Amino acid sequence: MDAKPSSSTRSGTRLNPNRQNSSSLLSKSLSDATTQNLSSILNNPHDVSDGSWIGWWSSSTTSVQLPEFATPPSGNKTLAVDITRSDFNSYLSSISDHYSRFEDIRNHANKESDDNNASYNDNDVTDRHERAGEALVACLREVPALYFKEDFALEDGATFRAASPYSTVAENSVLQEKLSQYLDVVELHLVKEISLRSNSFFEAQGQLEDLNLKIVEGCNRIRELKETIRLLNVDLVDSACQIHDLNITRSDLLALQEKLRLILYVNQSLAALKLLVASADCAGALDVTDDLKHFLDGDQLTGLHCFRHLEDHVAAAIDSVNSILSAEFLRVSINDAGEKDAVILSKAKAMITSPMNGEDNEVHSHEEDTSSFHDRFLPLIIGLLRTAKLPSVLRVYRDTVTSDMKTAIKSVVADLLPVLLSRSLDSDFKSGDRIVDADGGGSSLASKLRSLSSEAFVQLLGTIFKIVQAHLLRAAEVKKAIEWIMSNLDGHYAADSVAAAIAHGALSAELDSVGDAQSFPLSSQRNVIKVNPLQPKWNDATTSSNLSKNFRADVLRENTEAVFAACDAAHGRWAKLLGVRALLHPKLRLQDFLHIYNVSQEFVTATEKIGGRLGYSIRGTLQSQAKAFVDFQHESRMTKLRALLDQETWVEVDVPNEFQAIVDSLFSMDSLNGESDDGNVDTTGKVNNVNTKHENEKSSTHLISYRGVGYHMVNCGLILLKLLSEYIDMNTVLPALSSEVIHRVLEMLKFFNTRACQLVLGAGAMQVSGLKSITAKHLALASQVISFVHAIIPEIRRILFLKVPETRKGLLISEIDRVSQDYKVHRDEIHTKLVQIMRERLLVHLRGLPQIIETWNRVDETDALPSQFARSLSKEVGYLQRVLSRTLHEADVQEIFKEVTIIFDIQISDAFSTVDFSTPQTKARLNRDIEHILGCIRSLPSAKLIEPGTPIAGQLESLVQKISAETEQS
Repeated sequence: MDAKPSSSTRSGTRLNPNRQNSSSLLSKSLSDATTQNLSSILNNPHDVSDGSWIGWWSSSTTSVQLPEFATPPSGNKTLAVDITRSDFNSYLSSISDHYSRFEDIRNHANKESDDNNASYNDNDVTDRHERAGEALVACLREVPALYFKEDFALEDGATFRAASPYSTVAENSVLQEKLSQYLDVVELHLVKEISLRSNSFFEAQGQLEDLNLKIVEGCNRIRELKETIRLLNVDLVDSACQIHDLNITRSDLLALQEKLRLILYVNQSLAALKLLVASADCAGALDVTDDLKHFLDGDQLTGLHCFRHLEDHVAAAIDSVNSILSAEFLRVSINDAGEKDAVILSKAKAMITSPMNGEDNEVHSHEEDTSSFHDRFLPLIIGLLRTAKLPSVLRVYRDTVTSDMKTAIKSVVADLLPVLLSRSLDSDFKSGDRIVDADGGGSSLASKLRSLSSEAFVQLLGTIFKIVQAHLLRAAEVKKAIEWIMSNLDGHYAADSVAAAIAHGALSAELDSVGDAQSFPLSSQRNVIKVNPLQPKWNDATTSSNLSKNFRADVLRENTEAVFAACDAAHGRWAKLLGVRALLHPKLRLQDFLHIYNVSQEFVTATEKIGGRLGYSIRGTLQSQAKAFVDFQHESRMTKLRALLDQETWVEVDVPNEFQAIVDSLFSMDSLNGESDDGNVDTTGKVNNVNTKHENEKSSTHLISYRGVGYHMVNCGLILLKLLSEYIDMNTVLPALSSEVIHRVLEMLKFFNTRACQLVLGAGAMQVSGLKSITAKHLALASQVISFVHAIIPEIRRILFLKVPETRKGLLISEIDRVSQDYKVHRDEIHTKLVQIMRERLLVHLRGLPQIIETWNRVDETDALPSQFARSLSKEVGYLQRVLSRTLHEADVQEIFKEVTIIFDIQISDAFSTVDFSTPQTKARLNRDIEHILGCIRSLPSAKLIEPGTPIAGQLESLVQKISAETEQS
């Protein structure tokens, strides 16, 4: 401690003058304060020789922290329990220390009071402290509160009036004296209060003097320590600090150099990027943009104002690259579509103007080799994958292909329609069978299309087919190339590049989706992705793999959708062309409609195979038009059949070979086997064969033969056969409408059966056809026609049901079986009607039999012939036999005459059993008639059904035997 002042003195000469001035000022202020304090202490009226003020200072330096007391609750409350001292133990323990110190201070004050006034006891000290504030309280009682306000001012009018309520000058002088008195009272009480606190005041002054001395001593020590530290810094630390500062400067310069190199590199990269974009070097430009984006993603360029627009430059360069890649992709994808369309159109026009040149149905595609095509596509796909723009470019490509497809079809129609119209007009003048447009013609495109003949319309569709096929083949090649690049590059030199491009594009697409969702700038997006813990970690292998898979799936989906869209566009345009002529197609002949239907089916099949998309729109249009065709054809045929039946006279006609050929071609077992074995029968040739093979042949036969059985036919039966063959042809060429065709066939068969029954059995032909009566010949011919139709119904069902789905066969089979049963019932009813005719004739003859029998008893009757009854009845039976034998089948004739025989046997036997043959003449006559009738019955075809030894007419033979027996007895 003794050495310190010496060092301080030694180093005092090196102090800063400013510091010396501040120290001198501090010393002066302390000395002044000391002088003042000492004077105050010397003037202390109390005795300070005992040094009690020093003790009080030392004791008062310790701060006493009094506990906080809560304000006692107001109001009187009744305590629920008795309170004891023990309830305050916790409180007393918490304030015991503070209370002890308080007692020490109070005792110290009492001790000082005892030194000044020995007569004071402890109670007097307490009273003195209590009286210390009473002077001021008394002052407040004596002086009005008005004069203690903070804003008291007599110049204020209200205050003056409140303080001086007097109105005269004399009274105001009294107020001045009163104010002086109030001032004296206040001063008196203040002096009294000061006198009560004089001891504490002078003690504080003494303690302040001691504090000032200690402060001066502490400041001197601080100056000495600072000087020592300064010397140590100069001798030991400054050189090391200089080395450290130089090292920091060197590091800063190196960082500056690297930053300048970075600026130079980025500047050169920007210049190179402009050149690469201008030269359409997309791969190199993307490499440069990747480097620049890497710098942007990092913090190397942070704070460089010169590169504040770098992100915009990079984005603009990427957009330019995407534009170049997109344009090149579309150019390579669509290629020379216009040139191909022109070639196809020129060939089509040549074929229309010169039909002898033949038809060229092949689509010649002069494309480059597949490998070279893939090589052209590969860099474009890699570039678009790197920028994650391949899906969007494929969407643009889809729209372009769709628009190009529609434009190509529109161009074909516009170019070929005038040529086809002129050709159609020429052919119409020659043939004269043109279908007139429903709207009366016109110059609109729809009217022109409806003005085309069916052949010209098929030529137009064929040309459109070729162009659409060429466009779809190109789109399919593009699709296969992209699929090959995306999925089948194993072992290829570019496999790694494609994989890296897919991964990079997947990450870029994900970042773009995050940025779009948050609507932040690009730099903010990167920061968000870096710091957000909820975002996936792009370095994670699983997440990267999932992103790549999703991105690849997106590309493949858009790639497939492009071809789908092209197919849909082609189908829509084709369906629209068919829809324009929707009112004309049902009125076409089957061959003409079949040409349109077949080319449409080929178009649908080919485009679906190329594009992989089902043509729902065009299939629906074809189905609706085919159904409309069937409905219209059925209605026209029903009208024709209805008219023929009403005009039918039920006269037998010869069967032209054309109709026999229909039966042979439709119902021959070889034809059936061929159709069932081969599902791709040439239906067009079959229809033409049926309709045209015997077109010029006029030979005919008397019967139509089916499976070795001949049938006599009338005109309506032949027409029905022709109509059924046409329905079978429709069913064959329109398999999708087999159920509809079968329903129409059933409707026609039902109508024919019902109407024929009404006309013949119901004698309706007498009213509509002018027949005088319905004869057995009419009934026999009707039976033959009904039998023929009933015979071919199973084969018709067999042929029609070849194209019907199994799920719908059950109901249709039951329906057609019901129709077949109706025909059988109708035939049986005709046969019953024939039997009934003979019964009615028998009854007519039996009504005249009594007169004939009366003549038998006359003696002069010498006629040796049978009676008129027997001869007439036999004659009519023989006539019916000849008619039915020439028309009906032998089995049917036998069954009919079997019923006739039974009726004759019963009715004639009953009639003859009542005859009285007691006379010989009667017996002879009766026996002669019965033998004549039995001879007639034995000559009927039904006799063949009777077994040998069995009587043909049992009752009549029994009657003959009875007569013979009585004759022998007599």
